[in-house]
Amino acid sequence: MTTTLACDQVTASRLPNSARAWALYEGVRTPYVILIKVYIFIPYFATVLVGDPVKGQEVVAKLIMAYGLFGALTAPLLGAIMDRAGRRKPMLAVITSALALCCASLWWATPDGLGFGMTCAIIFLAAVLFSYSEVLHNSLLPFASPSTRISATSGLGLALGSAISVALLAFVLWAFALPVKMSAAWLPGVPLFGLSAATHETERIVGPIVAVVMALGVLPLFLFGHDAPLGVGTRLSEGFAQLKATLKTLTNHRPMAIFLFSRMIYADGLTAILLFTGVYAAGVMQWKALELTTLGILVSCFLAIGGLVGGRLDRMLGIRRAIQVELAIVIIGQVMLIGMAPDRFLYFPYEGGPVWDGPMFTTLPEIAFVAIGCLNAIGTCACYASSRSMLANLATPATIGSWFGLYALSGTVTIWLGSALVGVVTAWGGTQQIGFVALVALLLIGFVGMYFVEKNKCQ
Repeated sequence: MTTTLACDQVTASRLPNSARAWALYEGVRTPYVILIKVYIFIPYFATVLVGDPVKGQEVVAKLIMAYGLFGALTAPLLGAIMDRAGRRKPMLAVITSALALCCASLWWATPDGLGFGMTCAIIFLAAVLFSYSEVLHNSLLPFASPSTRISATSGLGLALGSAISVALLAFVLWAFALPVKMSAAWLPGVPLFGLSAATHETERIVGPIVAVVMALGVLPLFLFGHDAPLGVGTRLSEGFAQLKATLKTLTNHRPMAIFLFSRMIYADGLTAILLFTGVYAAGVMQWKALELTTLGILVSCFLAIGGLVGGRLDRMLGIRRAIQVELAIVIIGQVMLIGMAPDRFLYFPYEGGPVWDGPMFTTLPEIAFVAIGCLNAIGTCACYASSRSMLANLATPATIGSWFGLYALSGTVTIWLGSALVGVVTAWGGTQQIGFVALVALLLIGFVGMYFVEKNKCQ
């Protein structure tokens, strides 16, 4: 792989089975983020187990700070060890299995079941495992996909993740959320499986659902996906040596160094905005499971579009410029979103009533909140896809695991700080909106940083 990798002509041929299996793994892993970390389980955790949305946002921020810092310190070492060991799939299988078990166990996350402390521990462990799976899975991309199709494979994975998440959210809406609110011929009379909305079983069920889909959907990667070549084997000390050597190369690889630093900043903002969306909407807009599930469906549809848009923008504008355009979309959208509340529209007081007679999203601020959230989703997912293509464009095959370890580091090393800032500023200001102001600043810093990534033939 050379630095001109992303410049290769993208052929119209069908992706090979290995590339499609790689993308499907991404697809069935994403519902963990969408259903558990963003729209359904974490809002339940913040508002029910914690008991207060503002305090819940502080607690969630501390959890993200904890697992983000731990992942930042350990994920790059895992990538370096895998560079020397070669094969990724056996370790990835173990990590994925453990992640699925963590998701399934969230069914018992009640005050009288797992309780607050054990639930926090499972959330922490699952997030660390997800980070590890990301390092190993991303590092398989150059081996799973032809060099001419890396951008297409990366975008397909993100699009599949959004599409599968939409399907699962739609099922949750039909099977559990809507029957509690309304009656219709096309709806079950009561939530399926006899689940109780009063005890929040209709929200906790997403853990087992995500676990089953993940366990089944990852099988093609382990059965048909290409693994990295067998390495020389490694000890922990050799992994440290490999990581140290990769870090040293940053001094001679200025484009990579600037890119990783810039991504470290803007990925913090993008990830925190995504992770806090459900908690933010539940607290600020006062939305419940029905509204949050529907919001998740709509946003996930546009996340799927964003995954495809990223690859298209890479080819049209060059990867560096594409990332800047995608960040600009989210910056503008987030500034607008902070100005929304049930009684406020773009920072101005709103006293109007419903603009249509529907079961949800009936006022102008609610409709605008959803529309802006969908716009942000396009920019966010496109930026994720373009960023991964940028790293594959700049990396070399011999150290791809180390680079993707550092890539994971650049996405998590300051997430603990960004989340801590959200928690501290939220506590200081007493509102959820003020906690999001720092995240916009992170996106702006990353946007400016991309100007200094030197142009090459792809840009």
